Amino acid sequence: MSDDLTNLSLAEATRQLKRGQLRARAYLEAHLAAIERHDRGLNAFLNVLAESALQQADKADAEHRAGRTLGPLHGIPFAIKDIIDIQGTPTTCHSSVAPTTNAVQDAQVVARLRAAGAVIMGKTALHEFATGGPSFDLPWPPARNPWNRDHHPGGSSSGSAVAVAARMAPAALGTDTAGSVRHPATACGIVGFKPTTAAIGTKGVFPLSWSLDHLGTLTRSTRDAAIIFDSLRDPGVAFDLDTVQGTGDLTGHRIGVFEEFSTGATAEISAAFFAALDLLRDLGAELIPLSVPLLAAYAGCGRLILQAESHALHQSWLQARAEDYSQRGRTRLLAGRSIDAASYINAQRMRRALTEQMEAALSTVDAAVCVSSLTLPCRIDDPAEIDRTYDQQARTPFNLAGSPAVALPIGLSSSGMPMGMQVVGAARSDARVLNVACIYEHAAAWSTRPPMLDPSKP
Repeated sequence: MSDDLTNLSLAEATRQLKRGQLRARAYLEAHLAAIERHDRGLNAFLNVLAESALQQADKADAEHRAGRTLGPLHGIPFAIKDIIDIQGTPTTCHSSVAPTTNAVQDAQVVARLRAAGAVIMGKTALHEFATGGPSFDLPWPPARNPWNRDHHPGGSSSGSAVAVAARMAPAALGTDTAGSVRHPATACGIVGFKPTTAAIGTKGVFPLSWSLDHLGTLTRSTRDAAIIFDSLRDPGVAFDLDTVQGTGDLTGHRIGVFEEFSTGATAEISAAFFAALDLLRDLGAELIPLSVPLLAAYAGCGRLILQAESHALHQSWLQARAEDYSQRGRTRLLAGRSIDAASYINAQRMRRALTEQMEAALSTVDAAVCVSSLTLPCRIDDPAEIDRTYDQQARTPFNLAGSPAVALPIGLSSSGMPMGMQVVGAARSDARVLNVACIYEHAAAWSTRPPMLDPSKP
């Protein structure tokens, strides 16, 4: 019974909860049992809040029975990246440096989840302060990829992605500064959605880069991502959930293709991406080549801004407690100390120009597509390879430009590792981007395939 329940999508669980065919406690207990079975080997969770989650689930069941349904998230368990405050629990940021005191209030996004009736089930692993991982010299081990535990699960929202992919949670929150929701989503074969800049407020989230940070979601389907976004978006952010159904085809849609962003992708990822383009064409889309500056321009600009802002955030701790960081975290955060004000200001000016060019290109199409990662997930114990492939991705442009972007699966490699692409669009076109992704997803059916977890391993 538990296995059946953990395979329910959020959307299907919502329907069953509303009809009285499913109890929130049973749905939560199924996921808690999955954590007990699998997480000792996957390390997705830093803190499982089982007792309080069961109380929340019981409350949701009582409200459903009384006909007081709060919406589609009522009774749905959520895992929360441990860089986001949950009242009464410490926010460790997966680091020995972070204060150990309990958060005095929920982050704004967690408060919105609670208001929607969601069940907060635990806090998930990440790269230290969302930048320094995977690290093996911290009190907590790094999360591992459920498709192959010897391989990197992506980051920095690694634990959130692993929890969803391994059916230990139906949905999770993450943060995305240079792809940190979409990278682990791609590596773990699920859906990662980064909405338009500032669409979800970040109050109560420990920052990495003030001007690049986004909140995002990790789910097993694009429709699930749309349902969550509808509940979490800030007042004034326009979004029509009814337009994200994934029904019909793409006849009449102009879909841009960022061909330059695929340069350097492995042969298998390129083949999978071109197969996805063929499917989009078969669905009736008109494919339009888009030309924007080279990926390296976006990567260099984003790297400088991120390094400067993250070093400024951590400067006092780095001076007083540098040895308490992991080696990888310390190295990455110290990279910004030599960046002067002129270089930072020029990078922000360059960002404005790159954003204008991106918006101009995206304004000519309904949505656009490109690869997500250019390489397959490498071994988690190979730091040199992790560093070599760290920037081999096409996600940073959409943090710089503030564009909505959803990463979703497009197949498995010959070694059994997930591959993914992104569907992106102009600012504030979140619903259209999600619907294009949803139509592709329904036709391709990749997101319904779970990893084959070895039952002989904990």
